Amino acid sequence: MQNDCAVPNCTSGKSDPQPLFRFPHDPERSKKWVEKCQRRDLIDKSPDQLHRYYRLCGKHFETSMIDADAQSAVLKDDAIPTIFDVPSQPQNGQVKRNKEMTKDDETESRGRKKMKKSQADTAKADVQTDVPEEDEYKEYLKSLFEVLVLLGEQNIPPTGPGDRKQDGLGESSFQALLDYRMNCGDEVLKKRYDASQGCCSSAELSQLIEVCEKCIRSKLVEEVKQNGFFSLLTDDMVKISGEWYLPVFVRFVDQSNCQRERFFGFLSFEGDGDALVEKLLSEITDKWGLDMEQCRGQAHSCTGTHFSKVKTFSAKLIERYPMAVLTLRSARTLNVSLADGMALSGVQLVMSTFKKIESFFSQSELLQLELEHAISIFYADKEEKANELKEICHTSWTRRHDAFEVAVDILEALLLCVDSVHDNEDMRWNDQVTHNALEISKALVDFEFVIALVVLKNAMTLTRAFGKNVQGQAPDAHFAASSLKAVLHSLKEVSDNIDVYHEFWNDEAVNLAAAMEIPVKVPRSFLRKHHSEAVTIRPDSYYKDHLSVPVVNHIIKEINELFSEDHLKSLRCLSLVPAVIEQRKSTEPEEECIQVFKNYIPNAGTLSAELHCWWVKWSKKGKGETFPSSLHETLQQADLKFFPNVCAVLRVIGILPTLALEDSCNVAYKRFKMYMENTPDRFKSKSLALLNMNYDVGYDLDSLVEVYMNTYPGRGEVM
Repeated sequence: MQNDCAVPNCTSGKSDPQPLFRFPHDPERSKKWVEKCQRRDLIDKSPDQLHRYYRLCGKHFETSMIDADAQSAVLKDDAIPTIFDVPSQPQNGQVKRNKEMTKDDETESRGRKKMKKSQADTAKADVQTDVPEEDEYKEYLKSLFEVLVLLGEQNIPPTGPGDRKQDGLGESSFQALLDYRMNCGDEVLKKRYDASQGCCSSAELSQLIEVCEKCIRSKLVEEVKQNGFFSLLTDDMVKISGEWYLPVFVRFVDQSNCQRERFFGFLSFEGDGDALVEKLLSEITDKWGLDMEQCRGQAHSCTGTHFSKVKTFSAKLIERYPMAVLTLRSARTLNVSLADGMALSGVQLVMSTFKKIESFFSQSELLQLELEHAISIFYADKEEKANELKEICHTSWTRRHDAFEVAVDILEALLLCVDSVHDNEDMRWNDQVTHNALEISKALVDFEFVIALVVLKNAMTLTRAFGKNVQGQAPDAHFAASSLKAVLHSLKEVSDNIDVYHEFWNDEAVNLAAAMEIPVKVPRSFLRKHHSEAVTIRPDSYYKDHLSVPVVNHIIKEINELFSEDHLKSLRCLSLVPAVIEQRKSTEPEEECIQVFKNYIPNAGTLSAELHCWWVKWSKKGKGETFPSSLHETLQQADLKFFPNVCAVLRVIGILPTLALEDSCNVAYKRFKMYMENTPDRFKSKSLALLNMNYDVGYDLDSLVEVYMNTYPGRGEVM
């Protein structure tokens, strides 16, 4: 959409701020607005296009046309713009010349008039040859951008495998839409097409995409700056055009006190060590324009293969920006995140197999029914347990807090199911399905997989309830912050007595393997590397040193890093949420924890009195009254403006990546997952992904054209 007034030479702006009003949907009123604007280029545009992309400022409307009773400026339904600056006309009664000219005077006068007319004609000719050409070029660019934005919003690749022209776009979607526009009467586009013999080259398309990316990100940065503090979030590495990229999101609380996340783009993740970290930070700050001094949190989701690089990046962020506290990311459950970060062959085998299992059973409902049938066989005498497991398997169970427990419970049924699909005795499955079933089966019958799964299940039983609470509702998260010491104490006890615990875990894995007829052995990869030790090492001893000990140590280390004292203090500030106050009626909000935000609140001197008033307001519950139970609901309280310190603290807590977002606030991550899952690899583009996931960002075609012309000033010449 347009961010300035559509009236030519309108002076409204920073020096004279005015509200902007959309063109009306009604065709008759829209036509009158266009006539009043005196913009010929808007005559052929549809009311819908005008409504989406063009605005008139309040300067052109009578005050009677604007509803003064509304909280923000709103036009009346029949408003028509009537106030415009017009060139001054000669006034009536102009004084006549009281002296008649002589013939010589007339001759001289006519000569001067002819000369002036000639000069005027020359100037006019110059204007006619220069200005229209520039205007045409702008309209041409607008057409290109409009088509590109449409394709980006719909996630339709501009180019396709059917491209036939070596330097052009062939039969691509982009070219097809341009052809359609020309056939519908876009004369400017057709003129350019005829002059350039191809309209838009692939190089020019790349430049258009680059400008879109630049404009969108500038809008995102502006949005973040307006709303103050933010958190930086990353996701699993993705491969685009053969290179690894790190997806980056930014989380903030907007002016309406809604928690928001925005997808900011991909960072190239090629390289190692400090050089890679410096490159990432440089791109975030110098190229993207994010002010990392305002960053108050960071969260990363990464698998074991890239884990060390991301940890280096995270550590450098904290070193340079100490307020960017490392936290858990709510998009991933704690136990799954902990396992993903373990660079242990057995654990990575479990996690990669989980991904294959989820992908395999999401293909067909028939495969799901096959698994349910296998569960019924193994739990024939436990109908209630069987029904519970069947219900769980209808969800994305591999990402649940209790994923490893569920996997152990259904492991035998799972193997029976995939073996049955691979055998394919009744020829129900195609070759690809049977091949995938075989791959999963091979992993399940590997003892390293079985014992790694059992160790993860038992070790992470200690963190399961804590992880579920910390990512739950505000009362649960507040309770989790105070229960962490007990969790760490239990983990340390396991670590101190790992010989005893591993013996139990090993026995469980051996019994499970025996039931599945899986031989107990040391991994083949280890035997190949250590021939001398292979004869003497026992499986239970090997898995204690190479699995149980590092798993427990990793969990303890990561928990301590993810839940620092500053992070826990922030979580304890959830005591400001009314549902937590209602639960703890006798205790006022913990001022000591809230003091961590003393530099971010408007009036620290009144904090104690304000906290008491806030507690009094919510400590007594009326009959039938329900209190806000989440941070999101609390931030939407209408009277929050009377508690400026409380509001400031809640807004800072709102950017904490640990806390789960409402579905309506989590659209960026959902769009990202949809783009990565639904876009074929050959069509994935880091630039177009930014456009697709941020199609609701307020940018207009005119600004895109302006940025393009400034970036590529020589492109306007017709070839």
